[in-house]
Amino acid sequence: MNKAVPLALFFSLQLGLVCSSHAQTGNVDAGKKVFQNCVYCHQVGPSARNILGPHLNGIIGRPAGSVSNFAYSPAMKNSRIVWTEAKLRDFVRKPGKVVPNNKMRFFGLWSDTEADNLIAYLRTLK
Repeated sequence: MNKAVPLALFFSLQLGLVCSSHAQTGNVDAGKKVFQNCVYCHQVGPSARNILGPHLNGIIGRPAGSVSNFAYSPAMKNSRIVWTEAKLRDFVRKPGKVVPNNKMRFFGLWSDTEADNLIAYLRTLK
């Protein structure tokens, strides 16, 4: 039996665990503070409504452009994105790169840590 195949499989599994564990990082309390950058346009919680941006309750797993009663840009409506944690992390870091010509006027968070913390907070909002 070729020992290289099981060894390669072992390392690919390890790499998969490292990549998937990134999705569960972040500090909820720190993320709530990071969310203060978002409150001018987005609301969360039981009484959240759409303002300059859509409410963000339940955003993880939601298709982009799908909140009713919000006028999304054509770019966002046609993006075909489902907001996974990874896609949302990329978007909050570089919105214009992930969805070019979207109407969100935010240049992105400064660090991966801020993004991880924000995602941890948003994960709590079902």
